[in-house]
Formats: sequence, structure tokens, C-alpha cells
Amino acid sequence: MTSEDPRLIRAAYTDETITVYQAYAPGIAEPAVRAGTFTAAFSRDRMTWIKPSFGWMMYRSGWGHKPGQERVLAIEITRGGWEWALGHSCLSHYASHAYDSREAWLTAKADSPVRVQWDPDRALTGGPLPRRAIQVGLSGPAVQRYVGEWIVSISDVTALAHRVEQVIRSGQAGEAARQIPAERVYPLAPALARRIGADA
Repeated sequence: MTSEDPRLIRAAYTDETITVYQAYAPGIAEPAVRAGTFTAAFSRDRMTWIKPSFGWMMYRSGWGHKPGQERVLAIEITRGGWEWALGHSCLSHYASHAYDSREAWLTAKADSPVRVQWDPDRALTGGPLPRRAIQVGLSGPAVQRYVGEWIVSISDVTALAHRVEQVIRSGQAGEAARQIPAERVYPLAPALARRIGADA
């Protein structure tokens, strides 16, 4: 991976919503699915990371087998909320193409409740792809908005994750790709793309 890897948001989305993924222990995930949003078991005082790439979430959670990540959730949130988060974000690390100076980045970082990080995207087989996948960290007022305003629905997709994992293990990567939600490039206004370090 190099700094030249394309940075484009790929996600499953509609005109009104975008799907992001998180993985939690059953004690957090199960009440959230029942309530349609996160409940008291979920800490609003910590930064919480949301990820629109299914493949990257599977890599990160070990297909829902890692301790504390046994339930994979698909969370549908409003596009307005998603873009509010991006518009109030700061990159986790300084990048000269996104900030006029390191000092400008430090100022933005101190003022922002949202972090954006670009990680090497992952194929369903686990191998790295020649592009970056975005994950977005929400804290403070961003977490409050996420839980209280943006979430439209929460679905437990752990069974899907395990089923696709078995298809992958049987050597049918093409079939596995057909079973997951289709992801396409998410459109961004030029100013928003620059803010998060995305390619135009």
C-alpha cells in the first residue's frame, strides 16, 4: 500500500440512507437490535468507529469471531447524519493534501468531534486491495447525534457474515461477493472530499 492508493468511499446506500457496520459483544448488540438504536449498554463516552466497507469489517472482526465482536451489526443511518459527521471531521493523521499546514491540522483536530481514518481495504478473502477504506470515529456530540438522531435501523448480520465466510473457505469468492450488499462509490461534494482527504 502507498499514499497513492485511491481514497473513495464505497458503501451500500439509498437516496436517504447509508449502511455502516460495527461489531460488538452480545450484551451491547442484542439490546440495540431490539431497540433500533444503542441503549444503556453502549458507552456514549468513548469514540465509536463506523465502517461502510463490509469486507473491511469482516477483516477487522474476524468474521464476528473475535472476542467482544461476536455480533456484526449493519446500521442504516441518514445520509444527512453521515455527511454531518464528515463535515465536522478531522483526519487522524496529518496529510499535506488535506491541510494547509500541520498547525492547521492540529487546530482542526482539537475542534473536531469526528476522526477519519483511511485503512487498506480488504477483499472478502482477507487480502489487501489497491485502495483505501474509510472508517469514521465519533465522539462527544457526534456520538449523541448518532444514537439519538441518525440511526434508522439496526440489523444483526452475523449469520450472513458466517455464511459468507464458509463460502469463501470453500473457494467460491465470486459467489460470496454476490451474497453481500452491493457497494458503490458514494458521491461527495469537492469541499467535503478535500476535508476528509478523499479523491475527487
